[in-house]
Amino acid sequence: MYRRGTCPPFSFRASMRLVDSHAHLDMAEFDADRPDVVRRAFAAGVVAILCPADLTRPGSLPAIAGLAAEFPTVLAAAGVHAHQAKELVPDHLDRLEALAAGGVIRAVGEIGLDYHYDFSPADVQREALRAQLGLASRAGLPVIIHSRLSGPDIVAAVDGERFGQGGILHCFTEDWATARAMLDRGFHISFSGILTFPKAGDLREVASKVPLDRLLIETDSPYLAPVPYRGPGRRNEPAFVVETARVLAGLKGLPLDSLAEATTRNFAGLFPFEKGAGEC
Repeated sequence: MYRRGTCPPFSFRASMRLVDSHAHLDMAEFDADRPDVVRRAFAAGVVAILCPADLTRPGSLPAIAGLAAEFPTVLAAAGVHAHQAKELVPDHLDRLEALAAGGVIRAVGEIGLDYHYDFSPADVQREALRAQLGLASRAGLPVIIHSRLSGPDIVAAVDGERFGQGGILHCFTEDWATARAMLDRGFHISFSGILTFPKAGDLREVASKVPLDRLLIETDSPYLAPVPYRGPGRRNEPAFVVETARVLAGLKGLPLDSLAEATTRNFAGLFPFEKGAGEC
């Protein structure tokens, strides 16, 4: 057991170190047991969790900030998602700028484009994406990008803003051409539990091609529970990220602990989160 504000259990040198690079722990699905979800993740070998806040929902950032205050390796990001792009107003950008300047967030996101659901018009999505890319560039922060059926326009937006801070193309489901283009632009590619789905053969083929030093893993909790945790009404949570790591390790022909260490090292390169001995 550890006290509020102290180092989580991984400081005792757990044998396998994992990172969940994307978890929506602000969602209502976690209201009843949010801190316990983090503790279960740490017990499973997860050493850090990156949580994106939705600036269009008033309770989102406070929920994540509360976890970050209790658990030092729960890291916060913030942005306006493609689905909510039509709600983006100047106040959101002002708030993002203040959060970045104050060191409250480690990345701008989740931002991006989603042409599957089209909850916001495509042109509005593109405008919101470019506005937030520009802000992240000025703030010197990486971005967390959502891309669904929109790979070429994601690449065009990054090029159009001359964005050079890098970041994560999260919950990747696009093709190899998109992955390669974003790798060329300094991005990491993160895979979720979708990689474990029986019908995700094409995605596994893409994952096998991504260089080891640019790979990340995530849960996208509470969504996309991996095999064997899938089923009606079953919530995904950060402790389950090991199942995605297991599949990715097989694709790369690596032991699980080697894949875990590589993806954790990649994450730490983007978001340094560990302190030296005695600094916790």
